[in-house]
Amino acid sequence: MTNVATAIVRDRAALSVPIGLVAAAGVRLGAPFDPAGATMLAITAFCIALWIGNLISPAYTGVLCLGLVGLAFSLDLALSGFRSPATWLIAFGLVMGEATRRSGLAEWTGRWIVHRVTVDDPAVHPVRTYRRLLAGLSLAGLALVLVIPVGIVRVLVLAPVALEVGDRFDARDAKLGLFFGPILITYLGTVAVLTGGSPNIVVLGIFESITGASIAWTEWFVLLFPVMGVGRLLVILGVVYALYRPQADWTIEEQTSTLRSMTGSERRMLAFLLAGVALWVTDVFHGLHPVYGAMFVAVLAFLPGIGIADFEDTVGGIDFSILFFIAAVLAIGEGLTRTNVASALAERLLTIVPTEAPLFAVLAIVFLFTVGLMFVISGLAAASVVTPVVVAFAADAGLPVVPITLTEAVALQMPFFPYQSAVLVVILAYEIVEARELIRVVSAVTLATILILVPIQLGILAMAG
Repeated sequence: MTNVATAIVRDRAALSVPIGLVAAAGVRLGAPFDPAGATMLAITAFCIALWIGNLISPAYTGVLCLGLVGLAFSLDLALSGFRSPATWLIAFGLVMGEATRRSGLAEWTGRWIVHRVTVDDPAVHPVRTYRRLLAGLSLAGLALVLVIPVGIVRVLVLAPVALEVGDRFDARDAKLGLFFGPILITYLGTVAVLTGGSPNIVVLGIFESITGASIAWTEWFVLLFPVMGVGRLLVILGVVYALYRPQADWTIEEQTSTLRSMTGSERRMLAFLLAGVALWVTDVFHGLHPVYGAMFVAVLAFLPGIGIADFEDTVGGIDFSILFFIAAVLAIGEGLTRTNVASALAERLLTIVPTEAPLFAVLAIVFLFTVGLMFVISGLAAASVVTPVVVAFAADAGLPVVPITLTEAVALQMPFFPYQSAVLVVILAYEIVEARELIRVVSAVTLATILILVPIQLGILAMAG
């Protein structure tokens, strides 16, 4: 049965190339734009089809995209994504994550959390221990959003800890609950912090290239973290607890190991991460781009004498291929802007959205438009297509650009299916959960977020606008 399912998935993925070619040809010949705009849309359609099919690595599709853009337009446009601070923020975020892992801080933090929440013998009160572990690990997942700027890296750091803790229970539901809680908040909490992950950084990069302005780390944090950070933590805890409710017959193995003290490298790495967060939090005073905070942490982590690892050895173990994907997404966004496709689509959006309506209604339409588009393309690809359109739309309509941009960023973190996010694919790779169950849990969290939190969040953004 598994082989049959795998064959079906492969067959569908193989269709992505001809579908992409047909879609590109159709867009090129039928799009109501000038030749340059139609060509840019055709390249976008072809790459999106490959990203959805996932027949080849998304990074390799990114390289292909850069080549097509370079041949059709210019090398300057093709490589524009590598000049964006957003790309380098992700690069330094990968370095920060690897340094955190190599220093031992990630493992020690996981054990510290377990030690702190199990104040008595966990085997005596397994249900209470489960509740405390679920809350403690999930809080740690949200805290990681503040210090590690790449969602995939946070999952890779936290997942082994969650799996190790879950293995102490005999019940499968306990293992799944302790896995889903922290992993989903460290992933879905991305939007709450500007440096939380790739979608935010892509949105910021395109926003900066179009407007020439930026969004401060603190402004993003104040507007989104209370609802999309703390609020989403509570929603995820509620959904996971309801789906994986503890039972009286659960058992847990006795905890006999004691918590060791932090080593020197672990203490220094913690200090480096806190220094980076301090730079991000104070950006309203110094005006430095968030990339400087990540760069500062990387410099300290490998500084001779006080660093925690060898630079060449650590960097050599990092897979930077995702940068080609990010650069391609940013190049698409820049290309849609330069060819005036974004502004043309924004003008059409103007005819649909009642700009004279209250700002809350406009934000709700933008939110639904973005969520709907994500059923067709992945989150980062959606960011490359939607951000130029909504930013141009807001500017042309005389609407506040920042609330509309933040609304789009929130919508990009409303997934239902694994193909919408590389992070969900990474979660599946741990083989603790099947795709159907992952879809069930993620969809439940997303629906609860839309029904409970999104109206509150849009209200806050409307008042801020």
